Amino acid sequence: MEIFILAFFALGYLVLAGADIGVGMVLPYLGRSAGERREVIAAIAPFFLGNEVWLVSTAGVLAGLFPRLEGELLSGDPVLVVALVLSWVVRDMGLWLRGRLTRAGWQGLWDGAVVAGSWGLALSWGVLLSDVLLGIHGPIAVLPALVVAALFGTHGLAFATLRLRGELRRRAAVLSGGSGEARTYALTAAALVVIGVLAGLRLPLVAGPTASLLTPVVLAVMPFLVASQAWVWWTFRHRVSGPSYL
Repeated sequence: MEIFILAFFALGYLVLAGADIGVGMVLPYLGRSAGERREVIAAIAPFFLGNEVWLVSTAGVLAGLFPRLEGELLSGDPVLVVALVLSWVVRDMGLWLRGRLTRAGWQGLWDGAVVAGSWGLALSWGVLLSDVLLGIHGPIAVLPALVVAALFGTHGLAFATLRLRGELRRRAAVLSGGSGEARTYALTAAALVVIGVLAGLRLPLVAGPTASLLTPVVLAVMPFLVASQAWVWWTFRHRVSGPSYL
């Protein structure tokens, strides 16, 4: 049961947050002007904070149910952990400040932070997954990490196709050809799930001594997380028609 809980949160993060990370990666391609970029950002605006909850939940499950594994992942490569967290902070800083500090020339800085942070997140996860799946370390790990990052970008394009309109939707539909948008998103999501499952099978998933106490608590909270996520998706199910608060 503990393994199911970890898989639920980790795979949920890859699929859900993978979409907003991917949109941030391809922001310069989708948005050719400041107005277009703001509309592209609006596609992920209702979701990105909720998606990050899945990462926080995954970290909590690791610390509470798999403390040994959590220690190995975090202490095994501190540089990678710092890079991941720094990318997360930079990406979110760009998202929050782009609509608030709007002096001349600053817009490009914040958009650049969104793109750089998104690429940093994708590559960091790629390096981590490469390490777990293939046992590759050092600079050569960048090669499989680029493949994973490309999958994140593809997933972001698929998500943007479902959310955007007009010319922006046409640019995002470069993979689906203007049709089969949901199928393309399902395929990229499935690819992320497969990578996550394969990585999980390589991990020493041995529950800690507090698992019997914490597992019922986590199971009780999970339906509320799923319900809140479903409510957000239903509320913002329509395509973007203009800029958001970001």
